Amino acid sequence: MKFSAPLVSGRLVKRYKRFLADVVLDEDGSEITAHCANPGSMLGLKEPNSKVWLSRSDNPKRKLKFSWEVIEADGALVGINTAHPNKLVEEALETGRIGELAGYQSLRREVKYGKNSRIDILLEGDDGAKTYVEVKNVHLMREPGLAEFPDSVTARGAKHLAELADMVAEGHRAAMVFLVQRPDCARLNLAADIDPNYAMAFKSAREAGVEVFAIGCDVRLDGIDAVKPVEIVI
Repeated sequence: MKFSAPLVSGRLVKRYKRFLADVVLDEDGSEITAHCANPGSMLGLKEPNSKVWLSRSDNPKRKLKFSWEVIEADGALVGINTAHPNKLVEEALETGRIGELAGYQSLRREVKYGKNSRIDILLEGDDGAKTYVEVKNVHLMREPGLAEFPDSVTARGAKHLAELADMVAEGHRAAMVFLVQRPDCARLNLAADIDPNYAMAFKSAREAGVEVFAIGCDVRLDGIDAVKPVEIVI
């Protein structure tokens, strides 16, 4: 995934109200408010004065011209925009980077399923076989090299796990793909201390036959790519 234009650098002042971030731009020293497309807590990724990079939109209808894309944390570039993971996983699937989910003839996104829900990605084969793929963004790291999910309580995430288990019960494949938007993590675990209910739902879904995969990203200032498997130590 390539950014459509060069990113703009700056220093984070604060992130607040979940979807807003004040940033001082390096180019002219002005302070602007950027859109922060991330509903999580962003634990460890919102320290004041952190180096950040923003994309700039020329759409005159947008209230906020800038969107926060990347932060430098723990010596690495970390992608924080949760609007990107579905696209990144789609690219990884199309290029065969998740071998266990290769060989399907059709890939569709945001398909209705379950109880008034939409699956992130639906894979379909010529024989009618279906695999339901839910994507979760990961960027929490509290121990060097170990990514963790979630970074805040997510009742919605637990609901998704139950719905994937329902698809398995109906005779389909179902998979949870954790997309780690940072290059400095080689392993993935659950942050059960942050959301014990999610950890319980994950255990139940896995026992029901939901498959689990994790893929890490190469985060650059010109783009982000999902390129390498991440070991699951749950």
